[in-house]
Amino acid sequence: MDEISTVESLQYDFETISVATNNFSDANKLGQGGFGVVYWGRLPNRQEIAVKRLSSDSGQGELEFKNEVMLVAKLQHRNLVRLLGFCLEGIERILIYEFLTNSSLDNFIFNPINRIQLDWDMRYKIIRGISRGLLYLHKDSRLRIIHCDLKASNVLLDAQMNPKISDFGMARLFVLDETQGNTSRIVGTYGYMAPEYAMHGQFSVKSDVFSFGVLVLEIVSGQKNNGFQNGDNVEDLLSYESMN
Repeated sequence: MDEISTVESLQYDFETISVATNNFSDANKLGQGGFGVVYWGRLPNRQEIAVKRLSSDSGQGELEFKNEVMLVAKLQHRNLVRLLGFCLEGIERILIYEFLTNSSLDNFIFNPINRIQLDWDMRYKIIRGISRGLLYLHKDSRLRIIHCDLKASNVLLDAQMNPKISDFGMARLFVLDETQGNTSRIVGTYGYMAPEYAMHGQFSVKSDVFSFGVLVLEIVSGQKNNGFQNGDNVEDLLSYESMN
């Protein structure tokens, strides 16, 4: 009952969110993906927020929406993005997060201009912060959670460039003595998926560790795993590393 009341206390009405985002105006748009659109907003108490408004044909459906609300509402760590609330009215499915001024990690490591800001100390700081967030999910929280979609666009950066893992729609929950699960519903991003998960639907903490390894290679090299440029050839970053 405490968990239900905690989640219900995070529910916002649609009118409040509409006003906060200036009626979801294009001027407030922060980004767009297959799931829908993210907007900047400001609540009546002046707090800045990021609002993810899921589209009706979003790949992130009802199950993923409920999953994210129920899980993230219970998680508190400096390297995890904080869910402030949600809205569920009619066909509207909206998630409200803390606003992070520096957007996502992919906007830095894959952008030749923004990448200049990332010296080696900063890259190490980001890698260490992501690893701390994962450690909390896997071992230190009262829930054992497998993220299942760790990638550069799902790591957000605050004003001090501290990384925060976001987007828990695909996450899986383990009981404390469970170490591995199986699913026929394989979701995530190819290139970051562990082979046993992509091919056989087997997932564990090792699945996230594999994704983390890919992410570290991308942070260090500044190259996308699926679009690594080797001379005139475009190949897989993991394949290139394993050959060298």
